[in-house]
Amino acid sequence: GPRQGLLNLYDDNPQSQPKQAETRMKLAVALAVLPAAAAFVGPAAAPAETRLQESKSDLEALAKGLNPTIGFWDPLNVAGASGSLYGFNNEQTIAWYRQAEIKHGRVAMAGFLGYWAQSTDFISGPHNNLPYRGYEPGLTPPEQWDAIPLIGKVQII
Repeated sequence: GPRQGLLNLYDDNPQSQPKQAETRMKLAVALAVLPAAAAFVGPAAAPAETRLQESKSDLEALAKGLNPTIGFWDPLNVAGASGSLYGFNNEQTIAWYRQAEIKHGRVAMAGFLGYWAQSTDFISGPHNNLPYRGYEPGLTPPEQWDAIPLIGKVQII
């Protein structure tokens, strides 16, 4: 009887030969592309180990490991000032400073984007919806700051 299978190589029917050629071509392309597709799959990540350095001794060890030349540098004894910040203990104070540093970094990045945006041609022309003109065309960002009236600067603070 006739042989069955995915690729029937023994079929002598001339009408089924184009279909077989197409199937063989698709299979060949799929097998050729398979190794390239594996290049886009990254290696399995190791499980993340989260360990926060919450004490002064942990911070000293981390600093010496990251920068052996300078090591731990805290001339104002901020990390060792137990109970100096809102009645927190040493670990709570370090955690508070860590969160404050992250927040200040985000504000600095947003400030840089604002400074950069004011320097582009995309933002041009005076603002008509404010009690003062706001953006002045042709000025650098520091000159724009100087052009804002005192009442506008006070709103920021």
